[in-house]
Amino acid sequence: MNAKIDADCVKIQALRTFIVRRDPRRTQRALLQAGRLTIPAAIGRSGLSALKREGDGATPRGAMRLLHGYYRADRVRPPPTRLAMRPIDEQMGWCDAPHHAVYNRLVRLPFDHGHERMMRRDRLYDICLVLDWNIRERRRHTGSAIFFHLTGPGHAPTEGCIAIDRRAMLRLLPHLAPTTVVRVV
Repeated sequence: MNAKIDADCVKIQALRTFIVRRDPRRTQRALLQAGRLTIPAAIGRSGLSALKREGDGATPRGAMRLLHGYYRADRVRPPPTRLAMRPIDEQMGWCDAPHHAVYNRLVRLPFDHGHERMMRRDRLYDICLVLDWNIRERRRHTGSAIFFHLTGPGHAPTEGCIAIDRRAMLRLLPHLAPTTVVRVV
């Protein structure tokens, strides 16, 4: 790393909030601002929404704490961070069935209701951080599985999450903690 990047990382360490703003040129892209560091990000295929609904493909506007995370131990070493991180296994899924009692929660597979697998082939969840969207105070149909994870090829849009490339994520992780807030504006 060069001296300028090292100086930016020192400033990031002291920050408690990261800002995500829609890229004015592209609806499905955003810029994540962490101190003086700006990182390109992918957001939902429907852009940003102040009225998030299950399945709408939008990234919710608002302030969300980083709660904890997951990683693929077969693909990455446990990343250095102050967030609690747990390895993903084949039986992990996330419930996206709004009428189920464990809506927007980690579930064990097989699971007979709507869910997504945490162990993905496309590498998006090789590092996956859980944002506090509709988790502490769950409300049916207001969105599930809103994560901060890795981007796909070409920064393809997400289903409502925020995604950055692997290099940027590994750079940010040491500076993230349960007190970190991601503010989507």
